[in-house]
Amino acid sequence: MNAVLISPSATPPRPGESAAPASGSLSAAAAAANAAAASFAALTDSLDYLDAASIEQVRQAYRFADEAHLGQLRSSGEPYITHPIAVAAQCATWKLDAQALMAALLHDAMEDCGVTKADLIDRFGLPVAELVDGLTKLDKLQFNTREENQAESFRKMLLAMARDVRVILIKLADRTHNMRTLSDMPRSKWGRISSETLEIYAPIAHRLGLNQTYRELQDLAFRHLHPWRYATLYKAVNKSRNRRRDLVQKVQAEVDAAFSKIGMKVRLAGREKTLYAIYQKMDHKHLSFAQVTDIYGFRVIVPTVTDCYTAMGVLHQMYKPVPGKFKDHIAIAKLNGYQSLHTTLVGPSGVNIEFQMRTDEMHVIAEAGVAAHWLYKAQDADGTSAERLGTKWLQSLLDIQNETRDAAEFWDHVKVDLFPDAVYVFTPKSQIMALPRGATVVDFAYAIHSNVGDRTTAAKINNEQVPLRTELKNGDVVEVITAPVSAPNPAWLGFVRTGRARSKIRHYLKTLAQAESEGLGEKLLTQAIRAEGMEQLPPVNAETQPMWEKLLRFTGNRTRSELMTDLGLGKRIASIVAKRLMVLMAEHGHRPNALLLSKERYTSHETLSQGAVTLDGSENASVQYASCCRPVPGDSIVGYLGRGEGLVVHNTHCGVAKRLQHKDSERFIAVDWSDEPTRMFETGIVVTVNNGKGVLARIAAELANAEADITHVDMDDEVALDTIDLRFIVAVRDQNHLETALRNLRRTAAVIRAMRLTPQA
Repeated sequence: MNAVLISPSATPPRPGESAAPASGSLSAAAAAANAAAASFAALTDSLDYLDAASIEQVRQAYRFADEAHLGQLRSSGEPYITHPIAVAAQCATWKLDAQALMAALLHDAMEDCGVTKADLIDRFGLPVAELVDGLTKLDKLQFNTREENQAESFRKMLLAMARDVRVILIKLADRTHNMRTLSDMPRSKWGRISSETLEIYAPIAHRLGLNQTYRELQDLAFRHLHPWRYATLYKAVNKSRNRRRDLVQKVQAEVDAAFSKIGMKVRLAGREKTLYAIYQKMDHKHLSFAQVTDIYGFRVIVPTVTDCYTAMGVLHQMYKPVPGKFKDHIAIAKLNGYQSLHTTLVGPSGVNIEFQMRTDEMHVIAEAGVAAHWLYKAQDADGTSAERLGTKWLQSLLDIQNETRDAAEFWDHVKVDLFPDAVYVFTPKSQIMALPRGATVVDFAYAIHSNVGDRTTAAKINNEQVPLRTELKNGDVVEVITAPVSAPNPAWLGFVRTGRARSKIRHYLKTLAQAESEGLGEKLLTQAIRAEGMEQLPPVNAETQPMWEKLLRFTGNRTRSELMTDLGLGKRIASIVAKRLMVLMAEHGHRPNALLLSKERYTSHETLSQGAVTLDGSENASVQYASCCRPVPGDSIVGYLGRGEGLVVHNTHCGVAKRLQHKDSERFIAVDWSDEPTRMFETGIVVTVNNGKGVLARIAAELANAEADITHVDMDDEVALDTIDLRFIVAVRDQNHLETALRNLRRTAAVIRAMRLTPQA
């Protein structure tokens, strides 16, 4: 047996080689090869695990797909049907059922051949049609940007996958074959497709435990993303492999002899780090190729779990273990179901070699992940161990979707959960929980239950009181303290790590802000409709119902309330909606008021129009005061409707606001201060002082005397200097209150200068 297995992408491309197929007609031999690849016979050998009726169903799907793709060619010049056959063959290696194989053969029929879902239901039944539909991208014409379309397509695929994991298995087989044949595509597309594979499909494969697919996708993406680096590294690994061959054979012989001596039955397989994994390690840790020591390793496959620990004992007697390089993933499995014992030993000539001990079943699950459910169906009747893999994460996708209707936001949440590194912590009742590395107490609370997360007030780690933003470490015992009156804090979004926690917090805050945003949206639309010459919005009654329904169809909202909320959150622009509403009102015989129209148009540039949004500080989530300029009552202000952020209020002189106005002027609206604000507002001041004992205390006392609350203080690091700048965030009632506080400070001994932190233009 060859002790070292070669990574999947074994042939390096020559950098700069042409990816286009050779011009001219195909040779007879090539044509014959194409015909063979395009025939059902190419698939038949892989289907021996299915019964005759299932094979016939797959054959029918092949005939349908062959007819649908007739005349279509791939970039390589091969008949298009060779691609669905290759995808189905990959699915057959995972022993997927007939429905999945039929969907694999038909996966491009809806997208590329004009076949409808109804056609597939008629011909092959609902389950197959649902699988194909889950794999079909959305119509690109529905979206303004490629990113929007892509985010929505991913959401559709992931939700289909959460309902039926076969969707993602077929998708990964599809992507793997596309990556294997990427060299036939135009060079200009390599970067985008490879990046997408690295960022999305490879992490999903890893998250579901499909390690073999994960490694292959990474290597293929690396090969096309950085061809020169790939080729250089490939040569270096080949050289190293030749140099180390004797060493590897020696280790293998010694290990074989040691296990034979105690009469233990083991299977030894070589493992070689993939080129991408080597490249990543060199890149992240700034190592040279010579410094990457764990390129080679061995897998020791044994009959039982107990044998894994015995095998480790045997190896530790042979070679010295490297301290801190032992991991027990059997007792505590990884999030994706992976189980093995890992130990790194100092082999002959002082070379570090990693050994992984696992059973046959663990090996199958390590390579095939969720696909192991089908591979193991025969031996494991209930398939419980394999079926459990990834299901918790898949369920969490549905939970996130229930709270997040926006596709880009959904994808942001999911991306967070694709990072596989985990920490393992305990509940007070010693139940173990796995969370992503960097997870905080709040993530832990939401992992238990969303109600626990929403009601969290404090927490203890190892019986010590800690802040909620504390990151968890392996082995921590975490106790969450809740209160019925407690509610999620928007500041939590700044430190939570899991997609579940983030989506739950956002959902709560959105629900809370819904009524406010709806009210703000109504104000904005009223303001916009006045500028079009209408005194007020049309009422909702039987007469106006058809008009509102037409408007909702135009905006894509389900209800009037949802439309107003979207306007308040900045997802829709009020002026555009108002113009459309005016067209619809004109169709129903309404005419604009010429006097109001003239007044609004001519006064809007001089002063705030009558429909301006009035702010008194009682607004919660629907209105934010910009932290770049921190406006207070009395300042000249403008309102910016950020996309999905609600109304953000800036000082008129703020540099950020001016840049936004230049780029996105239609999103700015008129805002004004109420005569009687209901709360204090934060703003920034800087106080330059002669450095000395007790200066900070005197400044703080003066601010307290002026009834200005200090919420934050910051100062320069150079404390040895004669003068120093103290920067405060203070809460004041209005501009006059701030001026009074600054005057008091200027009269204080040791103060050289006191001024407001003014926004830079």
